[in-house]
Amino acid sequence: MRLLLMSDTHLPKRAKALPEPLLAELPRADVVFHAGDWVDTVTLDLLESRSARLVAVYGNNDGPGLRARLPEVARAELGGLRFGVVHETGASQGREARCAARFPDLDVLVFGHSHIPWDTTAATGLRLLNPGSPTDRRRQPYCTYMTATVDAGALTDVELHRLPRR
Repeated sequence: MRLLLMSDTHLPKRAKALPEPLLAELPRADVVFHAGDWVDTVTLDLLESRSARLVAVYGNNDGPGLRARLPEVARAELGGLRFGVVHETGASQGREARCAARFPDLDVLVFGHSHIPWDTTAATGLRLLNPGSPTDRRRQPYCTYMTATVDAGALTDVELHRLPRR
């Protein structure tokens, strides 16, 4: 099962549209994750219409229209793994322990907010993934997104993709 992970798209404030390399991944993905800060409902409509399955949440920059359609925390069981999605996880220091305590029933937590790619594992085995942002790199050298595979109950092939500078 192929996964596509993104967050913090901030459209149309940070970019006019999602980057073409990211859009090209949509038909290849069995499940698309978006960890919030969409800003516009047009992007949600686009991902809902072009994704085989979308697991998504709202972020702190998302208004009433998005909050009416999306939860603060989403969960999905995929290939024997328990996934969760949330926008904010707090400061980087202590993140693993804090998230492991908040989400003891998950195997993988996808999050956003910082625009900083992240891939760590808590002492409990919880894998934390932040795909960064495909449209707003902030202090990062590149805009990014992630892909991964679920195979035989394991998360494999986690890859951070750098997008060309605009």
